[in-house]
Amino acid sequence: MQVPLEIAFKDIANTTEIEDLIRSQAAKLERICGYITSCRVVVERRQEHQRVGNPYRVRIDLTIPPGHELVVRREPTQGDMHDPLEVVIKRAFNSASRRLQKLVQLQQGEVKAHPEQQATAIVHSLFPAKGYGFIRTVDTQEDIYFHRNSVLHNAFDRLKVGMGVRYAAEVGEKGLQAVSVQVEDTSGTPQESPARF
Repeated sequence: MQVPLEIAFKDIANTTEIEDLIRSQAAKLERICGYITSCRVVVERRQEHQRVGNPYRVRIDLTIPPGHELVVRREPTQGDMHDPLEVVIKRAFNSASRRLQKLVQLQQGEVKAHPEQQATAIVHSLFPAKGYGFIRTVDTQEDIYFHRNSVLHNAFDRLKVGMGVRYAAEVGEKGLQAVSVQVEDTSGTPQESPARF
């Protein structure tokens, strides 16, 4: 990495074991992509009065040339209520690994974009407080879920219902979801700025 690995702990003790685990997991990411610019990992303990899910949050921020930012968050859920911190960290890095592999494949041209992945759509509904929304395809009138992290160029807060977008979608655990959403400007061409994954 061009910038040394950054590890931050919030409301949780920094132990050598946890730091070593994070460093070894980050090294695995470098084996997938040897040109990662930076990696920042934040490990946080949630409020003590929480009743659902384990008390840990893990966030991994990766910067990959020529201007991609990959963000992975592992949030507490009811299903992983008793998972130790080590398991939560490994799951976050496993998710980062899968997403990084996809990005590297795209950059190397191993994954070809299908026409249906680049179809035009409009923003159908937004839930800004919850950080997600739905786009509706112009051709099939199908509603597709998207999360704020899938909106390129940090443009989620600029989205408005009825705005034209281009997207790439894949089948997730809950059906079809957009993995990238790009706002189109008024001329109908995608905006030029560094991509955010």
